[in-house]
Amino acid sequence: MRGLAALLLVLVVPLAASAAGPHGRSEALTALEARDAETRRLAAAELAEHGTMPDVPRLARALRDADPLVRAIAERSLWNVWSRSGDTEIDALFANGVQEMSEGLGETAVKTFTRIIERKPDFAEGWNKRATVLYMLGEYQKSLADCDEVMRRNPHHFGALSGYGMIYLKLGDPGRALTYFERALAVNPNLTQVEENVQALRRLLLERRKNTT
Repeated sequence: MRGLAALLLVLVVPLAASAAGPHGRSEALTALEARDAETRRLAAAELAEHGTMPDVPRLARALRDADPLVRAIAERSLWNVWSRSGDTEIDALFANGVQEMSEGLGETAVKTFTRIIERKPDFAEGWNKRATVLYMLGEYQKSLADCDEVMRRNPHHFGALSGYGMIYLKLGDPGRALTYFERALAVNPNLTQVEENVQALRRLLLERRKNTT
């Protein structure tokens, strides 16, 4: 996926800017169903800028598109949509929290995302980012609780589903980890690392069953 990710950096902006592509959310949603792969790519890129939470199921379906670039752009667009709260002040606060995460300021980031959750509790990505930071801090039960809140608000959130898997691995429960990794792949089959985790856990659990018989 690294090569595809690099290609995305080159292509997503030109795709979104193309005069030949769909303009606006409504046209983009229709164009996601086009026969031509290039049109579907343009549509997915347009939704990165103009998509809203009600569009998530349509973008999630695009994660299974026959064209690999459509799938990759759709995944990037989903993260973009999820990261928009609809409130400019919350979005600025969210950007601060993400920056704090990147700088390793875990406790500070938790406080920032908590402020977001208090001010806009329906914003699922605020919960998801706090869950991520809590995982990084080793606060696994609190992270699980935040993942629950994410899924209540955004059942397509493959990142949170994968997060459950990572937490349960830390808690020494590979069977439950496997279940959540498989659920993540059911939403987004393009998660290479999650697929590798699934295969490794299946082998591990099979060996354990053999050793107990």
